[in-house]
Amino acid sequence: MNCPHCAYDNLPGSEQCGHCLADLTQLDRPVAQDRVERSLMEDTVRDLHPTPAITLPPTASVQQALDLMLQHQIGAIPIVDGGDVLVGIITERDLLTNASDPSAESAPLSVGDLMTSNPTTVRASDSLAFALHQMDAGGYRHLPVLENGQLLGIISVRDMLRRIMRACKTRGW
Repeated sequence: MNCPHCAYDNLPGSEQCGHCLADLTQLDRPVAQDRVERSLMEDTVRDLHPTPAITLPPTASVQQALDLMLQHQIGAIPIVDGGDVLVGIITERDLLTNASDPSAESAPLSVGDLMTSNPTTVRASDSLAFALHQMDAGGYRHLPVLENGQLLGIISVRDMLRRIMRACKTRGW
């Protein structure tokens, strides 16, 4: 990769020119080919306007989680302990795969028993491409969004699809 400042021929992937020490990191970034790619690369999770999270403590019952999901038509609830400290997330998938286990004890389960602990999160300042990658890599349909370490809200695959479809519509697709 040739340095745009001094034309020195650097090794591919170099972050800094071996001759003039110029920053070369911008040269390795992909270039958006259309509005959808540009949106994914430049827009942030904050631009999705994350839905304010409806939360529960880990001691809440599974029935409380089910009732909230049905009442608010949501598929995931962040689990917080001691105020706004995110400790887990409970999703429809968690409830379907774990709450109906016939070998489970007859004692009532709490969401803390079924939740995914220490869930993958994104920051409000992360790019949409990064958030989409996290969802794809982990097989997640919902991601809690943090801002300055505090729970800001939650985003879903549906939020991402709506954003992509808006970008497609502006192109007349």
